[in-house]
Amino acid sequence: MLQAQSTYLDWNNSIEILDKAFDAGLFVLIIGPKGTGKTSLVREFAARKNTKLESINFSLRTRESHLVGTKTMTDGNIGFDEGILIKSMKEGSILYLDELNAAEADVLLRLDEALDDRRQIVLKESTGEMIEAQKGWFVIATINPLTHVGTKELPPQLLSRFPVRIRLDYPPEATEVEIVKRHVSANHDDKIIQGIKLANVLRQAAAVEELYYSPSLRETIAFAKLVDLGISPKEAADIVFGNVYAQWGSVEYQKVNDIITSMFGR
Repeated sequence: MLQAQSTYLDWNNSIEILDKAFDAGLFVLIIGPKGTGKTSLVREFAARKNTKLESINFSLRTRESHLVGTKTMTDGNIGFDEGILIKSMKEGSILYLDELNAAEADVLLRLDEALDDRRQIVLKESTGEMIEAQKGWFVIATINPLTHVGTKELPPQLLSRFPVRIRLDYPPEATEVEIVKRHVSANHDDKIIQGIKLANVLRQAAAVEELYYSPSLRETIAFAKLVDLGISPKEAADIVFGNVYAQWGSVEYQKVNDIITSMFGR
């Protein structure tokens, strides 16, 4: 079966950096705000490598057991369900640690044990055996800027485990147009550009804390898809970009609504 053509556009040469890091056995940290394509980049890299991708999204609820595993009891027999870290080490797959700087300190400490140069961890939760990563085991982590809610500074020791760092921000306008066009069928260049210009105005306002929310690449793609289906650019802008601000009250919503009206008319 033919593989579907990728819609990913490697606009800042990140794939080549990941390739070099993979060959050198150096783990990678990708830094950037939400919605800039960090996860898409990791998935694209794994697909090009034709390697299995194991992933975990960190939050305050993530526990050591999610990484390492937990004991089970079946018909009186004690077993052990391996966590995603152990699975990926045994498989020699790519392990994707998403939003790593949202994890709790005890989780990071347990993870750090496996990430040093020995690439091994003692399975104290089970038999106490030593798990050694298979050749080719590769770890990519992403973090959001510390201005994002729920994030915290990574300990220096853990940060040093990821010596290759990629900064992934919102792409230049012309590049974002090319990215978005890969997701729609019709030729709406002028309307797509208009939607991206709006997104950038909102992003700039959020960057200086004039607004609470910064729209992502997902939203400019969604805008283009709605326009592709015949929805007017003004209505698509309201649906995708405007309405979300209502959760912060009428003043915030009206502020964004005025921006949309000034760009798209009534």
